[in-house]
Amino acid sequence: MVAPPLRAGRPPRYPPQARPLGAQQAPAALPAFTRELDQAADQSRQGSDLSPLQRFIAQWAIYVHIQRQPDLAADLRHWEDTAESGDAVQARQAAYEIGRILDEAHAAIGLPAR
Repeated sequence: MVAPPLRAGRPPRYPPQARPLGAQQAPAALPAFTRELDQAADQSRQGSDLSPLQRFIAQWAIYVHIQRQPDLAADLRHWEDTAESGDAVQARQAAYEIGRILDEAHAAIGLPAR
């Protein structure tokens, strides 16, 4: 399958487009990208179902969207670290903020709400 061309400002929705962009935006994440793509492809083949690949594409489109915005990526890392602090009040606030960031990213790239 040939992936359609990228639209300006939107993360890719096809693995062949996402791999180079992911490598550019977050080179350290490329091994995880490759591993997760292989797992999703295997699951799709085994189940004759595209859902695992669709989830993979959505997950990585969100990731690339966030990584393209350094301040947003830093905010997400901050809240992820805060969520692991052990303090229940801070963890609840962190969960809220992480959800807000992810919801906004979903909306920005045209994915349905989580």
